[in-house]
Amino acid sequence: MDEADAFLTIHSGAGGTEACDWVSMLLRMYTRWAELKEFSVETLDLMEAEGGIKSITLQVKGLYAYGLLQGETGVHRLVRISPFDSGGRRHTSFASVYASPVLEDDIEIEIRPEDLRVDTYRSSGAGGQHVNKTDSAVRITHLETGIVVQCQNERSQHKNRAMAMKILRSRLYEYYRDKQEEEKEKKSAEKKEIAWGSQIRSYVFQPYTLVKDHRTKFEVGNINSVMDGFIDPFIEEYLKFQWKQRE
Repeated sequence: MDEADAFLTIHSGAGGTEACDWVSMLLRMYTRWAELKEFSVETLDLMEAEGGIKSITLQVKGLYAYGLLQGETGVHRLVRISPFDSGGRRHTSFASVYASPVLEDDIEIEIRPEDLRVDTYRSSGAGGQHVNKTDSAVRITHLETGIVVQCQNERSQHKNRAMAMKILRSRLYEYYRDKQEEEKEKKSAEKKEIAWGSQIRSYVFQPYTLVKDHRTKFEVGNINSVMDGFIDPFIEEYLKFQWKQRE
């Protein structure tokens, strides 16, 4: 699936307002990266919060978008002097990133209707006069795995449900693939799984500037260039790391 487009979801974690601002910063970083690649980016779901964004789901369209972004899955940690702290203290915030491939229609993923809970709610955020007039936004919970997806970018509930199902198929594909990988690696004493909830990268603004990937140990001192979308060195180092893990 490396050549496929990608769904990219960013959620705020511990850190309150600071964490929501961190999601906004990561959104800018990935959007700038996509622009440098001449990829297109479409917002599928956006939940705003005080100080920034609570969560956002994007569709990144371009050749090898998923292959390049898959290594971004995990927890991203921010350390800086908080602009929201009048005392000028240093804060640590977390955001989780999840990348999954946009699947072709001919790839079958079994989804039983009885495993789904579908909720509708009113869209929020920018969108003109139609926003908040109808319960067009859709949230789907896959009861067996606990995976939750949502979509509110389309004007009709039908279209939002179709897109949410497309995202769910993508997430389930990753979920079942990861379970297969876990079974294969059970006998490996040095298993290094990149799982949801694992801290993969730290971005330090103070007292020094450093971006460090905890899997590959690759690091860069110019944090501004990284936040401007120049993350290819991290992506390339992860792909090399992943290849070595297979040897």
